[in-house]
Amino acid sequence: MNNGLARLIELAKAQPLAPACDHFYFLRHGQTEGNAQRIFQAVDTPLSTLGLTQAARAAERLAGEPIRSVVCSDARRASDTARTVAAGLGKVPQHFDSLRERDFGALIGTSSAELDWSCEPEGGETLPQFVTRKRAALEAALAHPAPVLIVAHGGSLHVLVAALGIAADPNVLGNAQPLYFGRSGPTWAVRPLLHHSDGGAALA
Repeated sequence: MNNGLARLIELAKAQPLAPACDHFYFLRHGQTEGNAQRIFQAVDTPLSTLGLTQAARAAERLAGEPIRSVVCSDARRASDTARTVAAGLGKVPQHFDSLRERDFGALIGTSSAELDWSCEPEGGETLPQFVTRKRAALEAALAHPAPVLIVAHGGSLHVLVAALGIAADPNVLGNAQPLYFGRSGPTWAVRPLLHHSDGGAALA
């Protein structure tokens, strides 16, 4: 496992999550031009035309699920995705800056094709800072009335999966791919509820 991801997983596993709920949902935001071009993105990056379509498809799939709370990152790409999905559920999303993607500082606007999670970008977050922030944000999100839908980012998903003790699976990383997390006793598992034929893209 290359580019610092093993270190991210190690840090997240050292701060395990133990939600009181027995199931919840997660949705990575729809695709952006930054995803397609593989560049580090600012918080105001909008969804692309494809991303809007993906969000609408995710909303259709999630409309029949018994979701009580929609909690999202306040980054535009996540909040716009959450608003689309929440409308189909008759909910109003709750926005939190703590659920934002990692702050890559001076790297924003540059290529993320060789993303190294262990990097220490000037003016940005270190990996330990990011994992600690994200773990706390996820714990707070999952304390909302269940079942909860979290709409956030690829980095969130990496931390979430590792903190729950689930083996990493590239098939769950796609943009706007609704995921169902369920617990049997102390053991968590994740499964996709929808596969976009368009596929995923760079995470940052």
